[in-house]
Amino acid sequence: MQDVQKLYDARVSGENLTPGQDILVNTIEDAYDIQEELLKMQDTSAVGFKISMTSQETQDLFQSKEPVYGPFTERQVVDGIELSNYNIPLAELELVFRVNEDISIEDGVKDILKKCTVAPAVEIPDGRYDDWFPNISKYEVVADCAVAGAIVIGEEKTVTYDQIDNITAKLSLNDKELKSGDSSEVMDHPVNAVLWFVKKLHEQNKILRAGQFVSSGTFILPIKLEVGSYKAEFEGFDPVSFDVKS
Repeated sequence: MQDVQKLYDARVSGENLTPGQDILVNTIEDAYDIQEELLKMQDTSAVGFKISMTSQETQDLFQSKEPVYGPFTERQVVDGIELSNYNIPLAELELVFRVNEDISIEDGVKDILKKCTVAPAVEIPDGRYDDWFPNISKYEVVADCAVAGAIVIGEEKTVTYDQIDNITAKLSLNDKELKSGDSSEVMDHPVNAVLWFVKKLHEQNKILRAGQFVSSGTFILPIKLEVGSYKAEFEGFDPVSFDVKS
């Protein structure tokens, strides 16, 4: 596919694509096919996934009626960021579900929580397009692996439904609070996003496997990443801290 090659070349060269011109895919199904082929071209596999557009606000931004998802590779799980390695990286507050037992279409919310541990995280979305947020289409988002840039994951633990229901989180830079949000922004409860994802995978004849993880959706609209020391604090979890260098 020509679109796959363009996205691959953009990632290798660091040169950006032009929104609405270079990637001409116009169906979600074709966008997911591109995503899968792009992963194969990188000779790697998904160790985890991210779910995007889990709030009405973000769906409206991209004219979408449901969330979308993309893969994370092993090298994208990091403990620090160098801006020079990215295009226009942003920051989001998310809860990550670590899968300890395969999850199938028969599993409900309670089953998912029994089969997963949960960790706080800061996801770093980044698209291979000029001025990409929020100026690309949902199809361009999906094709570019749901603009998965990197993710910093904190300490995981077993939780109940109520322990992550309607919790708040805040992100600080150099001890100054930047933004805060609530877990209810993620489809009313983050586990609902994971349930959606399991159903979406089932439609594609796939399942969520033990050892993988799912970043379930952002509490906040993404903000631009800058040089400095970041701290993410989620109710009921240990803080997540990392440095961003130039």
